[in-house]
Amino acid sequence: MNTARQSAARLIDESLGFLFPAALRAAAAVRVADHMADGDQSVEWLAEATGTDARNLGRVLRLLATRGVVEETGAGRFRLTATGQALRSDAPHSARAAVLMLTDATMWRPAGEMHRCLTDGGSAFSGIFGTTFFDYFARDAETAAVFHVGMAALSDHENEPIAEAYDFPPTGTVVDVGGGHGGLLVEVLRRQPGLRGVLHDQAHVLAGHRLGDRDDIVGRWSAAEGDFFSSVPSADIYLIKRILHDWDDEQSATILRNCRRAMAPGGRVLVIDAVVPPGDLPHQSKALDLMMMSSLVGRERTEEDFVQLFKEAGLRLRRIVPTPTVLSVVEAVNAD
Repeated sequence: MNTARQSAARLIDESLGFLFPAALRAAAAVRVADHMADGDQSVEWLAEATGTDARNLGRVLRLLATRGVVEETGAGRFRLTATGQALRSDAPHSARAAVLMLTDATMWRPAGEMHRCLTDGGSAFSGIFGTTFFDYFARDAETAAVFHVGMAALSDHENEPIAEAYDFPPTGTVVDVGGGHGGLLVEVLRRQPGLRGVLHDQAHVLAGHRLGDRDDIVGRWSAAEGDFFSSVPSADIYLIKRILHDWDDEQSATILRNCRRAMAPGGRVLVIDAVVPPGDLPHQSKALDLMMMSSLVGRERTEEDFVQLFKEAGLRLRRIVPTPTVLSVVEAVNAD
């Protein structure tokens, strides 16, 4: 095959890549992995257990097998691989809710119409759904629940290594800005018994928090309803995890300014986001950046982007602490 044909064949193959996450979503939606915990099963048995069509379920599993999620053990029989175990809803670090969130129509459809971002210069979301991303969630409780539960699942496997990667002080107050269900705050408080924590978010999000489930942080936390575009509680340390990438530079600077105004002397702001590396090597941040572009108004940022953003907010970049996850801890202090 000549080079031109090889190039065409590769691009065609890449264009079919969207069918893998579609198959992954289909498997997650019908909870097929939950019925594979005890070993290999026949497609017919799995179809009966999940209330699905056996022939079509087998076709989905066949594609998932090509990417190491399941493996075919015999004619019409499949079992989960080590990777596929995370698709079970009862797995220790289940990815099921995160898969359903990341492949939800609110992410999927704008990605499919990404050309709108190029021709119109903004997000594709509002042109499809008739409103902005978060306004859509405000009026659709079912979709909002998918998002918040999915974000919690996405964060669960990140929070412990992030909390271990950064040297938190032994005392003081930590505010988790837009902290969702509080998974990161829990991990931080567990590691430093002298710290107190405040989970700051909107009321409907705080209703699902998990801080009360932990005996080892009893009496050291509180929940504060609020809007981070208006104000944040006073603190020594602010955690801002997977928040700024949702918003444009002006909106992000507003959040950071509110933190700076309320911050105790000597305090710091910890932006926990992916930092886009230079060069052509693959990095998850480069894919996430297009999701932010398509569905929201934000973006993933480079180190220089953070330098400029902090400057706009009256802060300065102090250091970037890598973690074992795709995220880094980008530490900022008062510029004065």
